[in-house]
Amino acid sequence: MSVTYSVSGMSCGHCESAVSKEVSALPGVTGIEVDAKSGLLTVVSETPLDDDTVRAAVDEAGYELVGRA
Repeated sequence: MSVTYSVSGMSCGHCESAVSKEVSALPGVTGIEVDAKSGLLTVVSETPLDDDTVRAAVDEAGYELVGRA
């Protein structure tokens, strides 16, 4: 299952790494793509992830999950 989210506040590779690290650690996540330029985060997981769980991981990285893209 693949879901794309919009994330605000990212501007560089460090931002991408921080978000990737936190979201990749979520149970069931098998792939992730983060693009600071577009502000998009795509998460591939074995089972559907709760949006609040993804939001908490993005918050932990220091950014804001705006919603699904």
